Amino acid sequence: MDSIKSNEDVSHVDVISAKDLLSSGHRYLDVRTVEEFNRGHIDKAINIPYMFLTEEGRVQNPNFLVQVSSVCQKEDHLIVGCNSGGRGRRACVDLLNAGYKDVINLEGGYSGWVDNEFKGDNKAEAEQFKTACKFRP
Repeated sequence: MDSIKSNEDVSHVDVISAKDLLSSGHRYLDVRTVEEFNRGHIDKAINIPYMFLTEEGRVQNPNFLVQVSSVCQKEDHLIVGCNSGGRGRRACVDLLNAGYKDVINLEGGYSGWVDNEFKGDNKAEAEQFKTACKFRP
């Protein structure tokens, strides 16, 4: 029986390498909220929120794995990203424990992508996102 995966089992990729992987067949799973995704995202990204923002704060999406399995196969090569890396890492742990074979967390998330001037599908919103990100110094 396979052991339970944890944060230490998650592989990470920097944005430069991620861009190369995406151009060679990897898929990008964006686990940010729909609202975050709509402000800007990586080309051809699949958006399945790992968490939802509620009046009580953030709560985990109870259907995350079911929703991922409806659009991704366990053999797919996935780069998982959020805003800065935290939710992406937790989503990777869940995906690994669900039997997904090749999942990698995007270091720095979409913020890191924007910092490297890799604009996504919503180019007009990229600069607004860059200044609105709460993790900016």
